[in-house]
Amino acid sequence: MATLLHIDSSVFPGEASSSRSVTAAFRKVWEEQHPEGTVVYRDLAAAPVPHITAAAWSAGYAAPSERTPEQSTAFAARVKLIEELEQADTVLIGAPMYNFSIPSTLKAWLDSVLLLGRTAGEAPSAQGTPVVVVASRGGSYAPGTPREGFEFVQNYLEAVLKGTLGLDLDFIVPELTMAPRNPAMSELVPLYHASRERAFEDATTKAKELAKRLAA
Repeated sequence: MATLLHIDSSVFPGEASSSRSVTAAFRKVWEEQHPEGTVVYRDLAAAPVPHITAAAWSAGYAAPSERTPEQSTAFAARVKLIEELEQADTVLIGAPMYNFSIPSTLKAWLDSVLLLGRTAGEAPSAQGTPVVVVASRGGSYAPGTPREGFEFVQNYLEAVLKGTLGLDLDFIVPELTMAPRNPAMSELVPLYHASRERAFEDATTKAKELAKRLAA
């Protein structure tokens, strides 16, 4: 049976969140394609992963017999997250842009699952696993826009997810999500609607494509 690891990190619930709305659409199609599949869901806003501690970090470089009780407990929590990643056939991540970067809760998850010699290094343990990231943002940071240089979500996640963890990365980018609520952006509302529609279409298409890929 196929396993989807679904991670949301938006602080806003349900349809109030653009990233959650699109990840939900992807998951719905994925579940339709895999009626007997498994979904492992982590809502990092509702149940945050602890930020990395010295004990959790240093335990990854210590032999099991040499770890302190504190290190062993902290490392066990990291291993649980790592195993969820390793056992997933597809990974889905909602990554809204907050202050030009990802939510700190998502960064905490990444800090836990990135372990040199296992998930990172010469032969990353989850290498090749497809990951779809819904990178929503209130404005536009696309190439050629005035704030192109402030885009630290896709650049960062590409370096970590693809460059370090070796995952097969794809992005869905709903942008201009603040346009309907910000009078100064009123002229951009049509572009927002077009971006939102395209994001849902991409979610459906990518979920079906990955279903065929897993079935092959």
